[in-house]
Amino acid sequence: MRDGQSLDALEFLVYTLRTESGRSASMFGFAGRSALGAGHLAAASLRPFFTGRNALDREAAWLDWRTADRWWHHLPIYSYGPVDCCLWILAAEAADQPLWRYIGGARAEVPVYTSSMVLADASAYAAEAAEVKNAGLKAYKVHPPGRSLDEDIDIHRAVRDAVGPEFTLMSDPVAPYTLEEAVRLGRALEHLDYRWLEEPLPDEAFGALRELTRILDIPVVGTEVLPKHPYSVAECIASRVVDAVRADPSWSGGVTGTLKTARLAEAFHMQCELHTTIFHPLELVNLHLAGAIGNCTYLELLWPTDTFGFGLKEPLPISDGVARMPERPGLGIELDWDLIDNATIAEL
Repeated sequence: MRDGQSLDALEFLVYTLRTESGRSASMFGFAGRSALGAGHLAAASLRPFFTGRNALDREAAWLDWRTADRWWHHLPIYSYGPVDCCLWILAAEAADQPLWRYIGGARAEVPVYTSSMVLADASAYAAEAAEVKNAGLKAYKVHPPGRSLDEDIDIHRAVRDAVGPEFTLMSDPVAPYTLEEAVRLGRALEHLDYRWLEEPLPDEAFGALRELTRILDIPVVGTEVLPKHPYSVAECIASRVVDAVRADPSWSGGVTGTLKTARLAEAFHMQCELHTTIFHPLELVNLHLAGAIGNCTYLELLWPTDTFGFGLKEPLPISDGVARMPERPGLGIELDWDLIDNATIAEL
């Protein structure tokens, strides 16, 4: 990790919603550095909130939770999303439709790109980018170390040299720069023909981001860590703080929150690029969303995909760098409960 800490394991939650009729739906949830801590917060707040509600009243729950969370809960941005995903899965299964088509199908397949973790040096990034290209993926995104601007520019140049001029590249520095440094990086990326520059400054730095967006020709992308989608993103869209926004069902309030942000962006003729949800059960929800949203370009996964490719009984339906929408009802792929049970440290 960039902060120098290592992770002994990837911690995650699994949320399960059960109805009085005996049906249920489950989904992975992000947990930061403590699944137990995140689980206690979710159980204390979301269980009493949802108990007794109609599982089809997703919009009522969304609106009520916005008020409830403000008054006494203030949960992390990743808490509500998995529950909302479960509500959508229940409804899609009841309708006997795959989730993407239940939402309203837009396309049956979507290209896939992969993003790096933080690597040691320029040669490591270059080698990985070549590996991704050779694996048939459609693009590669660099998460540079952010230790120095000159080093980061050298990394981006080495990656371009490794994959050639035709392969699509993006950059996501995760907010380490000043405005002036972000301008320098953006100019370098324009010369190197990168597709977009993502989160070079903190998502909440609206004034600096708006100026960066005005100055640069390369599209500036952001908003993935803003809480309270779509309300917090509205100003970013309406006044062009960024050129494209980011959302996902893990950090942006589930399927409902992602759809609200994507539709809002669409009304302003803006892209809403889906942000990786890290864990593949949530990436499967992202895939369904990509099939239902017309203004996103790719499905994003972290590389190497095997590190994060657990939790499903079958792999994500990807071949030749293209993901195909499932046709079975709901998610279309079952969760791997043997793995989940073997990884469980507590049930709350």
